[in-house]
Amino acid sequence: MLPYYALASGFLTGKYRPGEPAPEGARAGSAAQHLATERGQRVLAALTTVADAHQVSEATVALAWLASRPTVAAPIASARTVEQLPALMAVADLHLTEDELRMLTDASA
Repeated sequence: MLPYYALASGFLTGKYRPGEPAPEGARAGSAAQHLATERGQRVLAALTTVADAHQVSEATVALAWLASRPTVAAPIASARTVEQLPALMAVADLHLTEDELRMLTDASA
């Protein structure tokens, strides 16, 4: 499987937060809709916890989790700017623990 929109239109990058205005952009509406759900907020909290522990971005963690799934050959993510590339490329160096993988999986269930 090659998941398209692996970052859920930007939601899994961490730039959408409860109680904060959504960033401007074409994907803002579809990404912000995840904040309205309990599941979306659980996922965001788990991503932030793991990202903080590794000192990486939420996008890096989200892509590393997807890449760890046995049915995923590679997650597809795109960068609109050069500044977004380091978070995408850092996936190759991020190794999530079994506990972290379980936390992310449970949050997304």
